Amino acid sequence: MSLTIDLEVKRGVLCIRLDGELDHHTAEKLRQSVSEKMEMHDIDHIVLNLKNLSFMDSSGLGVVLGRYKEIKQKKGEMVVCAISPPVQRLFELSGLFKIIRLEASEQYALQRLGVA
Repeated sequence: MSLTIDLEVKRGVLCIRLDGELDHHTAEKLRQSVSEKMEMHDIDHIVLNLKNLSFMDSSGLGVVLGRYKEIKQKKGEMVVCAISPPVQRLFELSGLFKIIRLEASEQYALQRLGVA
């Protein structure tokens, strides 16, 4: 299976919606896509919608952590929302929820960031 990446900028927030599998085959594509979008726009925060992400491996975690560090350097925040159960378990096991906030929906995440 492949990965579909949907990127949308809403008032300084980069909304990343992933559908499919984020693994060593697709991680570099995501990294490049997000970096290009962040260079083109003045991005303050990232909302990562993982509702339709069915699988993620350590390569995917690495890309997420890299974008987290990038947005933190800009004094921004990354919020994960609508996460699928298998991917949520991976986030919990890796300890990412200790540094990245989880919200129930993209709309709620945007509200918490003061955008919606």
